[in-house]
Amino acid sequence: MITAAYLDFCATTPVDPRVVAVVRRYMEDEFGNAGSRTHEYGLAASRAVEAARAQVAAVCDAKPEEVTFTSGATEANNLALVGLAPHAHDSGRRHMLALAIEHKAVLDPLDSIAQSNDIDVELVPVGQRGWVDPEEIEKRLRPDTVAVSTMHANNETGVIQPLEEIAAVLGDHVAYWHVDAAQTYGKLDGLGNRRIDLISMSGHKLYGPMGVGALVARRRGYQRPPLSPLMFGGGQERGLRPGTVPVPLVAGMGEACRLATIEQASRATACQAQRAQVTDALSQFCPQFNGDQNKTLPHVLSVSIPELDAEAAMMILRDLVAISNGSACTSSSYEPSHVLAAMGLGSERTQGALRISWSHEPMGIDWASVAQRLSDALR
Repeated sequence: MITAAYLDFCATTPVDPRVVAVVRRYMEDEFGNAGSRTHEYGLAASRAVEAARAQVAAVCDAKPEEVTFTSGATEANNLALVGLAPHAHDSGRRHMLALAIEHKAVLDPLDSIAQSNDIDVELVPVGQRGWVDPEEIEKRLRPDTVAVSTMHANNETGVIQPLEEIAAVLGDHVAYWHVDAAQTYGKLDGLGNRRIDLISMSGHKLYGPMGVGALVARRRGYQRPPLSPLMFGGGQERGLRPGTVPVPLVAGMGEACRLATIEQASRATACQAQRAQVTDALSQFCPQFNGDQNKTLPHVLSVSIPELDAEAAMMILRDLVAISNGSACTSSSYEPSHVLAAMGLGSERTQGALRISWSHEPMGIDWASVAQRLSDALR
C-alpha cells in the first residue's frame, strides 16, 4: 500500500469522484457506441459525446464543433503540428517557431517535421525568468512562418507565458498559433483569446480520466485550420481522428471540464494558500526557486536546494512525499532538464531541481519530518 503523500499533480491528478460516477455510468449502463445511430444505446452515447464536446469547448470559449477528441495532449500536439506539415509544404511557408522550453510532446514532433518535411524549425530562447519576451518571437517571425507553438505554462517550473502580449505580436500574421495548455486547461484564464488557433489539453491533468484529451481548432472566419489527419480508417471526428470514440472517457473529461469551470477560482485560492506551507518547510535550506515566482501557477514549485542532488532527495523522501525532478514523460532518462538548461541555469542547480505540485485539497503532510530528512541528508 502506498503511504507517501502525493505531490506530483503536474504529472497526473486523481480522478474526481464525481467524474468517476459519470465514467461508470457510460461503462456499466449506457455503454453504446456513439457511431451506432439505429438504437437508443447509440443515440444516448452520441448525446453524451456532444454534451462533453460543449463542456470542453466552454473552457476556452470555443464552439463545440471546433473540438476534436484525442487520446491526450501529446496526440493533440502532434495533430496540430505534424498535421500542419502538408499545408506548410504545399504553401511554401516552411518555417515554424516554438519555445525552447516546450514539452517533449511538442519538441519531438517538431524535430520529426524538420527532418522529414524540409521545414525550418526555430526555437525561441527564454531567460532565467522562464517566460519568453514576446519581442524574441516578433524578431523571428518571417513571411513564410506557418506556425508558432507556445505553451501556456511550463510543466516543470509552472511559469506562465504572456499569451496576451504574444497575441499582440502575432496580430494579423498568417501563422497559425498553437498553445499547449495541458497544465492550464480549466485552471487558468487566457485561452479565450481568438488569436489562438489551436489548443491542446489532457483529461488526466484536470481530475479527469487518463487516455483522453482534445485539440481545439478554431475557425478563422469560416475556414478551419488546414490540418491533415495522422491516422486513417474511419469518419469519426470529421475524419480528422478516426476510431471509435471512447464514450466513458470523453463524458468523464467533459464533466471534469464542467467542474473546473465552476470551481476554478476557489481551487486557485486553495492552492495559493497551501503554497505557503511548502515554502515555509523549505525556507531553512536557502532554497533557489526556479523561474519567475510572480508569474507561476499557484500549485507548482520548482526548487533547488544547494548541495542536495534531486535523485538523493527523492529517495530519502520516497515514503513521505511523492515528488519529481521534472517531466513525467522524460524522468526515466535521468537527463538534465532541457527546460532549466534553456533558462540558463547552471548544472548544479539543474541537477538539484525538484518539482513539487499539489491540488486544491488539503495536503496533510508532516513537513517537520520532511525538513528533518533533508537536514540529515545535508550533514
